[in-house]
This record gives sequence, C-alpha cells and structure tokens, in this order.
Amino acid sequence: MTGPERDWWIYTGSGEPHDAVEHRLPEAPPWRTFAAAADDNDTASERRIGRHHLATAYQPDFNEIELINAALYLRRPLLVTGKPGTGKSTLAYSIAHELNLGPVLRWSITSRSTLADGLYRYDAIGRLQAANLNRTAAGGEDTNPTDIGSFIRLGPLGTALLPGAKPRMLLIDEIDKSDVDLPNDLLNAFEEGEFVIPELERVAGDGRPVEVRTGDRDGRARIADGRVRCTAFPFVLLTSNGERDFPTAFLRRCVRLDLRTPNRERLIRIVEAHLGMVTDDVARRIDDFLERQLDGRDRATDQLLNALYLASAGTGRTDPERRDAIEALLRPLTDDDER
Repeated sequence: MTGPERDWWIYTGSGEPHDAVEHRLPEAPPWRTFAAAADDNDTASERRIGRHHLATAYQPDFNEIELINAALYLRRPLLVTGKPGTGKSTLAYSIAHELNLGPVLRWSITSRSTLADGLYRYDAIGRLQAANLNRTAAGGEDTNPTDIGSFIRLGPLGTALLPGAKPRMLLIDEIDKSDVDLPNDLLNAFEEGEFVIPELERVAGDGRPVEVRTGDRDGRARIADGRVRCTAFPFVLLTSNGERDFPTAFLRRCVRLDLRTPNRERLIRIVEAHLGMVTDDVARRIDDFLERQLDGRDRATDQLLNALYLASAGTGRTDPERRDAIEALLRPLTDDDER
C-alpha cells in the first residue's frame, strides 16, 4: 500500500484479509441495487440494477412528455436520441412503470443483431438431439416426439407483438450499433404488427395451437397457424447516440425525440429524486458540474450522481479525503483529440 490509509477505504492494499465489506461497506446507490424483494415474483428482473428506482425517479421535461404522448396516440415507435447518460433507456422503464405496461422487453443491439434475433429463435439442433435420445431409449424408433414449441423462443420484438389487452413496452437499445440493414428490416413488423414463424406454419395442418416460450421469464404463449399478430401495438422505444444517419423510410415511421442536456433546475430535481434533499454543498457541486460542462467535453448526469453519492456515502456528510476519486469520476467522456 502507498500513501496514508484513509478512513473511508474498504480495500486498503495491505494484503491482510478482513471483514470490512460485511461491516463497513455502506448500502449501494439506489440505481445499483441488484437484489429483488421476496415478493417481486415476475417483476424481479425489473428491480435488478435499480430499474424500479430509476423508473420512479426519472424526471421528464415538457417536450419529452409531449412527444411520448404523440407516440402513444399514433401507435408509432419513439426514436430517442441523446448523449450517453442522458436517460434514454431509463425513459422506457419510466413509461412502463407509470402506465402499468408490465416488465420492459429489452433488445440490446450489436453489429450482429438481425430481425430474426428480435422475433424468435428456433433450436433445430436441440430438437434433433432430443429426437435421437428418444430413438435410442426406444430401441431405434422415436415413439415420443418432442413438441416443436419446446425449441422455439420468441425474442423481445416477437414477445411484444403477441396479442394482449394492453401494449407491451419494447426497448430497442442502441440502434446505432446495428448492421446497416436492420432499421429497414424492422419496417414491416412496425407497419403490419405481425410476423410468421415458418417452422410452426409447416405443422399447422392439424389446427392445434403450439405453445412456445416467450421473452418473459417463464413466459409461455400459444400460437395458431404459425402467425403472431398484435391486438395492441407495443410502445417501441429505440435509443440512439446520434452516431449515424437512418434511412428516411425508417425515420418517417418514428416519432423523434432529442434529449437535451439537463439544465440546473432539472439537475436539482434529478438529484432530489435519486439522493434526497439538495443541501447547499450538493448545490455547489451541481454548479461545479455545470461549469465543467462549459469546456465542451461530454459528461453524463450519472457521473454527477456517482460523485455526489461517493462524496457522502456511509458518512452522511462530504468527505474531503475522497476528492481524488471524485475528480476521477467527473473526467470528461471525450478527450481533446476526439473533439
């Protein structure tokens, strides 16, 4: 260990085992709470990583509320663009919480994501292996064929398009990262509100619905004729960091919302919602954060929240010994040579 030991340290670098994590580590920030309450049941996944807290603490402005309602009325996807840390993803959880839309269906996009990933997955290899095991157990004949539905799982988009009395909330996160074709590939699902599972369509002759797994935890759905069609169009929220242009055909089908960097008044409301009353010291730290923003380099609101939490976590007061760590938390997200 180098330098003087500080009272707030849990890890000291001494190499000697101790039980400080059990006895001295304060409660996690509300937005980093992973544990689910015993009675959460199906909403447990929503309370992971503080999603429930983030949903209830989100502070939308007038423009956001207007455009969210426009997307609701028009049954159109909401394309939310903003810098990292402005609350784009959190907005989906806030909407779903207030409107009682159930657990958010989240589809995190990568450069390899395809429309099929969002709609459904068919495990053909798994089905073949199950059939081989049945044949082996029966001495060469598959006398107990496994239901094809056991090997189909609907993806987030496919689950959102299931018929229901109320729309589901679908978060398509970071659409910027997608392959160039994915935005256009989504258009038919957005326009028609339905899709076909060919593997089920081929076995639909007997007229019996097939039960498949869904994107919900332990979720099941019965599908007839291999076709999934919504009765209430889902609330689709797509997030973008503004790193690419989208096709005009895609843009004209979306309601577009640009999230602005919070001003002082909104930052105070955000901090109050997450951490409680804003003291004079906290207000000074908010002003310092806003002054840092004048250098033109990006900093996210959650950096401010992390710094404020660390400044007083476990003590209820600002601890000057934590200055170096706080400064590190407030480093800009972009360097001068990236601007």
